[in-house]
Amino acid sequence: MFKNSMLIVAAIALAIVGFMGFMSSEKITIKGSDTIVILSQRWAERFMAANPDVSIQVTGGGSGTGISALINGTTDICNASRPMKKSEIQKLKERFGSMGIEIPCAKDGITVYLNPANKVSNLTMDQLKKIYTGAITNWKEVGGNDARIITYSRENNSGTYVFFKDNVLNGQDYSASCQNLPGTAAVVNAVSKDKNGIGYGGHGYSSGVKMSKVNGVEPTASTIASNKYPISRNLYMYVRNRPSGAMKKFIDWTLSAEGQKVVNEVGYFPVK
Repeated sequence: MFKNSMLIVAAIALAIVGFMGFMSSEKITIKGSDTIVILSQRWAERFMAANPDVSIQVTGGGSGTGISALINGTTDICNASRPMKKSEIQKLKERFGSMGIEIPCAKDGITVYLNPANKVSNLTMDQLKKIYTGAITNWKEVGGNDARIITYSRENNSGTYVFFKDNVLNGQDYSASCQNLPGTAAVVNAVSKDKNGIGYGGHGYSSGVKMSKVNGVEPTASTIASNKYPISRNLYMYVRNRPSGAMKKFIDWTLSAEGQKVVNEVGYFPVK
């Protein structure tokens, strides 16, 4: 009887210790860009494996969704594939008294996806603009077959959508016939199945499609790092205030040599 009682007490003690350990673990929430979500998930997995006392939850939804969550106070870190707008920074300042901190965490080149059967291998920035605004509608106008161009795009809450509109379309609206899809993977999938399709997105999602040159330049590590590739960009993490504790440790690790090695593994390029 006494022995059984001691076993019960010991079990309760262990349960309390385990519960206290769970309660003391630090949690980090990350939300935003679908371009970065796979990279961020890989970072989280590696970091948690080495730091079991830290729990990291990563979700996508687009840069706009992540920035809204940062402003609303429902995420610790926002992933964004575009810089925050002045209006968004102002909202953050009004709510938290902070203009936020921008942390470039990787380099990317927005890749133009073509179906492997498409004989077109190079497009100029002007041709891309005209294709996506509807001024060019047939592949024969850019050296391809006589077939209607089917354009695929990210949805309008995507940072990649905004960056492409600002830097390729020069602020003009997308054609009304452009098909907006929820996530880069969906764009790649559509183009891989449509011989007349064209899409765009992060370099890390280019499996199964052909990457077009832009202005005669291939999207490679060297051309993107040197900004020779015309649609090169930084990928960002945003936080409300100067990070501390586990969040600082995590961010510092992502920018370290080990963390930037993961960037290469996923298909993007080191920020340094």
